[in-house]
Amino acid sequence: MNLATPYRFDHRGRTAESDDAGYVRDLIEAVLFTAPGERVMRPDFGSGVAQLVFAPNSPELAGVTQMLVQGALTQFLSDWIVVREVKVDANDAVLRVTVAYSLRGSNQVQIAGFERGGSP
Repeated sequence: MNLATPYRFDHRGRTAESDDAGYVRDLIEAVLFTAPGERVMRPDFGSGVAQLVFAPNSPELAGVTQMLVQGALTQFLSDWIVVREVKVDANDAVLRVTVAYSLRGSNQVQIAGFERGGSP
């Protein structure tokens, strides 16, 4: 078992744990929505994709963003996953990122969707 990310307590008042699949999904989300420079001891960590919520949409920007995300995931999580595909969609103030990946040592493809922005 792994510590749940972000750190929190479970219903027993103990540190929450997560299985490998949940832990990896949380790690992917951390890489996606952490801006480079945001972490003091790891200034290169993150993809900075959250900054694109209000950027103008274009096919070129979407392509560059997909490559940026795939590169960041490969750089920081290559010990855990193999990235199969990344899709990025920005509509109005909502950013949706879909990542198809498989855990290392497994050929089973998993798909995780993440969303940021929009109304609270």
